Amino acid sequence: MNKVIAVLCIIFLAIGSLNAYGLPSFDEVKRSYLESEAVILDRHGKVIHEMRIDPNGRRLEWAKIKDISPVLIKAVIFSEDRRFYEHDGVDWKAVGSALIANVFSKNPRGASTITMQLASLLDKELKPKGSKRTMSQKWDQMKAAQEIEKKWSKDEIIESYLNLIFFRGELQGISSASRGLFDKDPSGLNELESLMLAVLIRSPNASSKIVSKRACLLGQEMELSSECKEINSMVELFLGKPYAVRYKNNIAPHAGYWILKHIEYKLLSQHPPLNSLPSREGNLSYASPLRGEGKGEGDLLQKNKIYTTIDADLQIFALESLRRKLISEKSQNMNDGAVLIVENKTGEIFAYIANSGTSPDTKYVDGIQAKRQAGSTLKPFIYATAFEKQVLTPASVLKDSPLEISTESGIYKPENYTRDFKGDITARTALASSLNIPAVRSLSLAGTNLFLQKLKLAGFDNLKTDDYYGLSIALGTADISLYKLVNAYRTLANKGMWSELRFKNKSSKKNSRSVFSEEAAFLVSDILSDRQARSGTFGFENVLSTKFWSAVKTGTSKDMRDNWCIGYSEKYTVGVWVGNFSGEPMWNVSGITGAAPVWSEIMNYLHKNQPSKGPAIPSGITTKKIRFSKGIEPEREEFFIKGTEPVTAEIDNSPSAVLQARIIYPVEHMIVALDPDIPVEQQVIFFEALPHPGILFWKLNDNIIGKVSETISWKPTPGVYNISLVDIGNKTVDSVVFSVRGN
Repeated sequence: MNKVIAVLCIIFLAIGSLNAYGLPSFDEVKRSYLESEAVILDRHGKVIHEMRIDPNGRRLEWAKIKDISPVLIKAVIFSEDRRFYEHDGVDWKAVGSALIANVFSKNPRGASTITMQLASLLDKELKPKGSKRTMSQKWDQMKAAQEIEKKWSKDEIIESYLNLIFFRGELQGISSASRGLFDKDPSGLNELESLMLAVLIRSPNASSKIVSKRACLLGQEMELSSECKEINSMVELFLGKPYAVRYKNNIAPHAGYWILKHIEYKLLSQHPPLNSLPSREGNLSYASPLRGEGKGEGDLLQKNKIYTTIDADLQIFALESLRRKLISEKSQNMNDGAVLIVENKTGEIFAYIANSGTSPDTKYVDGIQAKRQAGSTLKPFIYATAFEKQVLTPASVLKDSPLEISTESGIYKPENYTRDFKGDITARTALASSLNIPAVRSLSLAGTNLFLQKLKLAGFDNLKTDDYYGLSIALGTADISLYKLVNAYRTLANKGMWSELRFKNKSSKKNSRSVFSEEAAFLVSDILSDRQARSGTFGFENVLSTKFWSAVKTGTSKDMRDNWCIGYSEKYTVGVWVGNFSGEPMWNVSGITGAAPVWSEIMNYLHKNQPSKGPAIPSGITTKKIRFSKGIEPEREEFFIKGTEPVTAEIDNSPSAVLQARIIYPVEHMIVALDPDIPVEQQVIFFEALPHPGILFWKLNDNIIGKVSETISWKPTPGVYNISLVDIGNKTVDSVVFSVRGN
């Protein structure tokens, strides 16, 4: 009797007028649809990567009805709502049949139309509270469906329905179902696949056996040509394995991860995506599940499309160039690499290849952020520090000869890459040719503490103290990343000014600071672009020599584990690293044969239609023609920071003809450790200073211990000491504090 009363109530209500029900328009629903994937776009709007960002569901791009297979639409309508094109949102014939069946049958039937199902997808209040909807919910669902039919076209209804329903597990919408199950777009679905998807709507997680049976019956009812045997095989094939969405575009995976991680995009809602649509009053409130809230770059994101500074064509070219090089050098045990390309002026990242993607074991490694030994790539910053401190000029003569330095861990004996010594050589040639011993001597003049301060200003903020590295940091014992190294070289290209790199292509306030003077940066840039100065090591014609202005430096770490090439033109800075993520050494790979060819190929690509000219000469730079007393290098016109140029054109074989005397050894804050296994009387320290034509004396604490021109040996005892250079009038020229430890 209760069932009969309920039936009569519904019939009575149906006769009455339907009140307006506040629901969104089709355009509002489509605009509010949010994919579960972040779509990363390049600077021109091209898709370069897709990445999942919502763990609660899988929704790919919205599929327009014209892009959905007609056979699928036909199968879904036949399965779910055969009179879809005839009713006004409620199929009263189906309602009547369902009422009669529910009164007189033990197996209740439903009468929900596609439009009614869509209404419940748009309004969470229409979802069943338990296993069934209440009578009130069912009535509201019918009212909402009729309201939708008044404002929406049938095509808009079926299009929205197919984009919002769940097909299997977490696969929501026809795009994710088609791509996840069949690895194809919805437009390509065939008859068999359409039957399977149509029956999954009613029971998304049904077993393969049930899906096969229902798909077979549906095909027979529709009088299609598909046979049950074919349907069974297809269902077993695609439902018998985990589904997976294969991305169409995947050329910048590590950049995508870096952007999402460091720009701090956060999920703000739980899905389904339209979870706050609509309110009961019809006021729409669209929740955005993804919003930028970090580091001032939220405007990168529009819905879940992230606009970046990357250039897709350049990204692809650089990736292909790197892969070609790795393939050609595989016999040299060179298997991995990374490339970073940035614009000097803005810091915008144009290409971010953190991994060649050729090895499945290392595809998740980000070679741009990984820390590796620097090799010789830090040498330009040593010379920039020394030039700025005015303890060196490009014309200063440095000795490239055997050198032994006492350290806490023993004797440090730096060697050149070529295992030979050049004798007297200028700072210009020493830097351009990447000679090790002159770099160590230059660092001792500049001071490791000041040098480390400069490196930290240039972005290397994770370095340890100068006591940890000592003079060995001149040869690259510090661990650095390609990301920070490229930006440090960009600092030289930008006249000594540092600012952050960015993936954002809109103007913003720069966080910038001065690292080196414009004059020091100019001198280093000029030396790194001097093909004549580097010819002693690399030859005059090599891959570093471009037809346009560029400044470049290579570096190789101990045991050939890492090979770098970093350089810049007027507009771009390009950094390349090659090696092995496992840390295995390469075989017979030099600065010229490793990363440099990739760097050169990319630079030539960037400047195929774009010139590059060198930096303008700063006002604080002067030129002077010089010649060397023993003809160690040809006579030339040289650049000097004003005030450091020589009085005469003749330069003897020491920096002292140009510069003030300096203590070379010991260095500031150096710690000397006494060896307990060696008799104390046999342990001595030899003080070393930059030669000077005048008369200078060594002063240890308050005692004069000898002339600088003489060889002075001192037997160390534990304590803290101040060693000074003083002139005849006892005026201090230079001083260093060091300590001795031991028993």
